[in-house]
Amino acid sequence: MQVFKSPKESLGDLGALAAAKLIAAATDVALVVDTQGVIRDVAFNKDELALELDGQGRWLGSRLMDIVTADTQAKIRELLLDATVRDVPTWRQVNHPSPGGEDVPVLYSAISLGRDDRLLVVGRDLRQLAMMQQRLINAQQSMERDYIRLRHAETRYRLLFQVSSEAVMIVDANSELIVDANPATLALFETPAAQTLNSAVAAYFDDAHQQAVLNTLADVRSTGRDGRARVRLANSGRECELSASLFRQENASLFLVRLTSQSAIPETGAAKSVALLLKYFEVAADAMVITHYDGRVVRANLAFLEMTQLGNAEQARGESLDRWLGRTGVDLSVALANLRQSGAIKLFATVLRGEYGASAEVEVSAVALNDVEDKPCFGFAIRNVEKRLPTAPSSKRELPRSVAQLTELIGRVPLRDLVRETTDVIEKLSIEAALELTGDNRASAADMLGLSRQSLYVKLRRYGLAEHAPDGEAADE
Repeated sequence: MQVFKSPKESLGDLGALAAAKLIAAATDVALVVDTQGVIRDVAFNKDELALELDGQGRWLGSRLMDIVTADTQAKIRELLLDATVRDVPTWRQVNHPSPGGEDVPVLYSAISLGRDDRLLVVGRDLRQLAMMQQRLINAQQSMERDYIRLRHAETRYRLLFQVSSEAVMIVDANSELIVDANPATLALFETPAAQTLNSAVAAYFDDAHQQAVLNTLADVRSTGRDGRARVRLANSGRECELSASLFRQENASLFLVRLTSQSAIPETGAAKSVALLLKYFEVAADAMVITHYDGRVVRANLAFLEMTQLGNAEQARGESLDRWLGRTGVDLSVALANLRQSGAIKLFATVLRGEYGASAEVEVSAVALNDVEDKPCFGFAIRNVEKRLPTAPSSKRELPRSVAQLTELIGRVPLRDLVRETTDVIEKLSIEAALELTGDNRASAADMLGLSRQSLYVKLRRYGLAEHAPDGEAADE
């Protein structure tokens, strides 16, 4: 603190009354307290402040610590200690409780009056400063909220810009260079982002249409109204409709350019994979079918239509798959039951029947799926196995049907025919065993089987074993 260098010459004999007026005029609130902190006198510069802080006149005789809030009482002790012991005047901000509800902040400093029992405490009303600080805080919070809103808006714009299926790019209005381009634009131009950005927008259009692009941008720049033009791309020759709009950002003029292709825009990512899968479904060599949960056909490929002798897919749509697959009412029911239980079946052997009587041995694999509406459905892959090459050469005594093949006939043929087929298999096996035991002696084999030789020769020819009964030998006997 710097004081007057010649106070006696400058101020002369300043009396107590003049000093009191000077102190009251220079400060907002002035207190005279003793060494115990008890207020002995008080003065206010403004009546409004006096009414708010000491409207009932309770300050006189009260301790200074008792008229401040509890959280600032320690500052009053430090203030009085600095003035009495350390003789170093300091400023301390304290709060006075107010009947209006809000505390009144006051900045105090204490100095000794030259008497051992008196201190002068002067204070400055900080409400105006606190109000300005609060306004500054409110302004800062408002700016932060606006910044957050702008950041969220930019995030939404960027997300929309990136996922849009329409080709969109930002072009500098002065240089006509591409500032930003979304993935649909890169797919349409068939160029990477590093090559597209900061390149001339007209370069991506056919030579005959580059001037039309430049003229459209110039019209939009001069009039401020949106412009359109029909142009052709340079790389693919695809016809596009170009739309341009002018906007300003950060003191710069920019074009928002949209390209609407007259043909399909090349698909990227997952969309291209889906397209490839759909194409494979249609042209696959194996029959492929999608059905509802109850087995009604939703979609079938060309191979299925060929195997079932159908003219088009509409003839199959809505029909039950067991109209063509397996034994009616048996195989498909078994397959659907397994699909609903386990979610998949593999290499299920059955037959596929055509509309005009053709049939083929097939193997069926299927899985349970959910469609786009999350409804359950099934996907079937059906492979024709009739032309499959045998894994091992057949022996000359191979049976026409094995026991497994006979089992597969259940449900396909009447039981009477199945019993007759089974009897034929057992009869053939018995004859072959008898011939093998007798060393191909037909007479001994007939006696072993309890047959006449003539009956044995008839059965040999019936089962394709005629090499054991030549025509000449049969005639002699």
